[in-house]
Amino acid sequence: MRTFVHGSSVWGVASPGRPSRVPGVTMAGFRVPDLDALRMVPHPAVTLILEFGASPPVLRHAAGRQELGSIVAGPGFGSGGAVWAQGENVECVQVRLSPVIARAVLGVPPAELDGVAVPLEDLWGREVPRVRERLGAATSWQERFALADALLARRFAAGPPVDPEVAWAWKRIVASRGLARVDGLAGDVGWSRKRLWSRFRAQLGLPPKRAATLIRFDHAAHRLVAGEGAARVAADTGYADQAHLHRDVVSFTGVTPANVAGERFLAVDHLAWPRGVLS
Repeated sequence: MRTFVHGSSVWGVASPGRPSRVPGVTMAGFRVPDLDALRMVPHPAVTLILEFGASPPVLRHAAGRQELGSIVAGPGFGSGGAVWAQGENVECVQVRLSPVIARAVLGVPPAELDGVAVPLEDLWGREVPRVRERLGAATSWQERFALADALLARRFAAGPPVDPEVAWAWKRIVASRGLARVDGLAGDVGWSRKRLWSRFRAQLGLPPKRAATLIRFDHAAHRLVAGEGAARVAADTGYADQAHLHRDVVSFTGVTPANVAGERFLAVDHLAWPRGVLS
């Protein structure tokens, strides 16, 4: 387990020793003695938190709602910078699921999450406390990753796949880092625009144009965290100008590009997700 230090925060971060057997799954482990007001920054993946620590993390919304314990959140969760995670002695396995496989793993389409977080027990029922107990009893992070991976592989094998045309369109958007001409995707797969937009939204949880915007933002935000200037990032990542980048970053995070580099949720990624792949 490596150490991530950001300001006064000290986290333990673990990564699996081998890739998941399920394409589109990445995992990281976290041990955080004091999780103090961590802003949740939107990500293109479906986020799954499997917690097993002394006390569960809490997600607090600006509107007053909160979720406790293991949760699942749809793509783009946290838009506007209005969701914060807090807790003490938090231990969890965080899983990022490509929306292409999320329906099979979760048992419901990501569209039913619609950019929100729900308790995982609402989807998996009594399986959740059993998973929590097994993760807590494991003697190493690699054992925990193996347990989580076996669970995800079993559920994925039993679940329904998305349409191949939808999967291809998603992967095309990801490969282009959000710069693919989404209006041309329907013609590329031989579908009408209406059919692709409807199936894409229903099966992956967001429409193609929103997916492209979110993926482009994610790429730009990580370049800002790496210390690159906003003008250069805007020019290299497909924004019309620096003002366009500014509007997107504020819309997604609630802070300006100058401040986004200080977001711990983004800054930890180079340790937690070294491969940085979203398929």
